[in-house]
Amino acid sequence: MEALLASTFTVAIAEIGDKTQLLALILAARFKNKTAIILGIFLSTLFNHFAAAWIGQWAINWVSPDLARYLVAASFFAIALWVLIPDKVDAEESHFYKMGPFLATFILFFIAEMGDKTQIATVVLAAKYDSLTMVVAGTTLGMLLANVPVVIAGHFSAEKLPMLWIHRGCAVLFALLGVATLLF
Repeated sequence: MEALLASTFTVAIAEIGDKTQLLALILAARFKNKTAIILGIFLSTLFNHFAAAWIGQWAINWVSPDLARYLVAASFFAIALWVLIPDKVDAEESHFYKMGPFLATFILFFIAEMGDKTQIATVVLAAKYDSLTMVVAGTTLGMLLANVPVVIAGHFSAEKLPMLWIHRGCAVLFALLGVATLLF
């Protein structure tokens, strides 16, 4: 249960103001079918984060437990610094839009998540917790918690949020996860 809750909370907070959240806002403004957008986000995140979590669990088996602990902690500290850099997404026309709301969302979200901080966080969380299913469920739930309200309230704008404080709070959260990894 700890893996599920930590993964959900971590990704939900990290996703605020992230490029995929901005992409959700663009898609919600572009397409009327909100259900198709949400389903596209869900399935894209599920596939992307499953692969990331699997890599995290696979990679952690190749190093000693002590080295793994230090690598995971260092990764959390690196992500803490990374989240202080705000993301931007281009609102230009994409040829994927012609595929409709579901496929456009699925493809664009999958691509946007590649190498994104929430995907890297999923790798690290899977390396920390020995529960692939709970980490994937948690990170996917966290993505939905952050993005579904944006899709439903298409007029909602991330610029109205106190982004500086959100990014700082998220950085503190990742730093605390790094410290907890070293201590426990």
